[in-house]
Amino acid sequence: MDKNTITGMLLMCAVIFGFMWLNTPSEAERAEYQRQQDSIARVQQEAKQNDVTTTMLSADEVSQLKSVLTKMSSDSSGRATIDRQGVKVSLAGGELTGTIAVADTVLPFDEVLSAASGNPTLHNQAVDAVKKAMESYLKNGAFANFLSGQEQIVKLQNDSLIVEVSTKGGVISRASLRAYKAYNAPMVEVFTPKENDYSFTLSNNTQRFETKDFYFTPEQVSDTSVTMSLNLDGGAKWMLRYTLEPGSYMVRMEMLQQGMQNIIPLNINSVDLNWHQKMSRHEEGKMFEERNSAIYYKYYGENGDVEYTKESGNDEKDIKDKLKWISTKNQFFSAVLIADSLFTNAQLTSLEFEKGTPEYDKYLKDMTIRTSIPYASDAAHAAGFYFYLGPNRYPTLSAMDKYSPKEDLKLTKLIPLGWKLFRWINTGVIIPVFNWLGKFITNYGIIILILTILIKIVLSPLTFKSYISQAKMKILAPDVAAINEKYPNQEDAMKRQQKTMELYSLAGASPFGGCLPMLLQMPILIAMFTFFPSCIELRGQSFLWANDLSAPDKIVQWTGQIPFITNYFGNHISLFCLLMTITNIGYTYLTMQSQSQQSAMPGMKWMMYLMPLMFLVFFNNYASGLSYYYFISLLITIAQTYLSRLFVSEDKVRAQMAINRTKPKKKSGFMARLEEAQRQQQAMLREQEKRKGKGGNSKKR
Repeated sequence: MDKNTITGMLLMCAVIFGFMWLNTPSEAERAEYQRQQDSIARVQQEAKQNDVTTTMLSADEVSQLKSVLTKMSSDSSGRATIDRQGVKVSLAGGELTGTIAVADTVLPFDEVLSAASGNPTLHNQAVDAVKKAMESYLKNGAFANFLSGQEQIVKLQNDSLIVEVSTKGGVISRASLRAYKAYNAPMVEVFTPKENDYSFTLSNNTQRFETKDFYFTPEQVSDTSVTMSLNLDGGAKWMLRYTLEPGSYMVRMEMLQQGMQNIIPLNINSVDLNWHQKMSRHEEGKMFEERNSAIYYKYYGENGDVEYTKESGNDEKDIKDKLKWISTKNQFFSAVLIADSLFTNAQLTSLEFEKGTPEYDKYLKDMTIRTSIPYASDAAHAAGFYFYLGPNRYPTLSAMDKYSPKEDLKLTKLIPLGWKLFRWINTGVIIPVFNWLGKFITNYGIIILILTILIKIVLSPLTFKSYISQAKMKILAPDVAAINEKYPNQEDAMKRQQKTMELYSLAGASPFGGCLPMLLQMPILIAMFTFFPSCIELRGQSFLWANDLSAPDKIVQWTGQIPFITNYFGNHISLFCLLMTITNIGYTYLTMQSQSQQSAMPGMKWMMYLMPLMFLVFFNNYASGLSYYYFISLLITIAQTYLSRLFVSEDKVRAQMAINRTKPKKKSGFMARLEEAQRQQQAMLREQEKRKGKGGNSKKR
């Protein structure tokens, strides 16, 4: 473009912007324009409302509403009232009065009845609300009178548990454990209002009645007991009685009734139970608490096993068999519903909350349990249950068997203590010793130290011989190297192995001696791996710099994420885990000293040193009590190794070897089998050489 074109374009732009600036409306003009638009919108809204067809309550519906209210029990003022979902209508002296709340507006009932509210849309919404409320009352038949009321809370308590029972639904709305604190609350709450609810569903041949919709009347109230009652017409009564066991985490729940056969037919032989729980967090670290959260259940019968839903991810189970108890369980606490008789079936659903949602940080799982129990409407005691609301503590759960003398409840299976062998070690040895030490010592760090020493002492007769063998192996390392130099060829491998084994035999050493201590300790190491994250006794117990031995001892924290390993490692460093790793590297170096000249695979050395670093990644997020145990155990192992070397000198080993050479050689079973294998292999090689020789001669001919 030339100069004149550019000048022309600039002039055109200047003219356009100047015109726009001159025609910009003032503040007053903009306000007037907005007023006109609002006026137009109001006229359009009014026209739209005038076009709405107004609905009315028919004469039959008004008559039916009066009939419903007439059948209901009157309060002290002689008025019968429907109070449900914003509809509050009363009948007094044959006249209907009340209010209907819709869309943040409260309309008088007489205006709704006569269409005098002036707003057809709100009027129609109010009419629909009245119809739905009346339909709900008609659906609930004899129970309709209990759909409205004022919620009251009755508190039961003993030394261990505080239970709040609500008249809305007649259920336990809150259960607080006196002896345990949550990370964000003064007491752990196993049940929390609006996050935990359960309900029984009664039914006749045409209707179903949800007890969660009813307002109960509290009767026979004491500090440890209350009866929630529905007093029906004709003297019928349906009740839930709660009794808090003295000094226990157990609540007795009984379904009592009288005259119910007039309302529930005798051919109805079951009652449904629906239990929903948003399981709240109690620990600061969510990973392990969520990983140990699931719905547990036990099959009915003495031999019935305990199973559970998946602890990670979503899971659904449809169980057709009979069950004895069902539980919502997290890392350290459980709510267990134990039937006197049984549950006939169950549909279980366990869902995780999605990351980024408001519920994700507050809750662990969303759990739903649907099941049924046997029922007879003419039985005064329709059903009985025990609610265990307490800690997953082994002695406490073991003591609950007294509530079921005919069947082992196996409630201790709520504590994940590993497979059968490891569980046996924990329940038969570790837990009894741990609890016994707890009677005399209050510091659990000291208890872990003493427990570790006791385990090492018990294993020492078996492991000390292996440590001696390792020490001898270190002394014999130059001799083994000399044998390897004397027989370097591959065809001399069997001869080289034979000479090496003879050397070990003369010295009383074993190449497998270093493996034996680890093999002997492995079941105990794995048992302790399952014990510490599940040990509620360590929860909240401090030792040295660790504030909680059941959680990581974080000395350094950050907010960022480390790619690939954050889910395991976390965003912190645990000091006990770091000390364990350093000690493990030192022990690996000590062990490799006696093998450095023998190793046929040098890369294996790096693998041995890599293992402690892998343990650092995976154990960093575990309980500090576990890392502390492994740290102490490794320190004792290193001390035992050095101590064993004090009992072994090269002069004594050489002298013993000289004495052994003069003795008649008595071959061990292993050496005899080794020599027989060598003889067979050599015979096989000679046979192969002969065949090759014959084949070569044939070709020459």
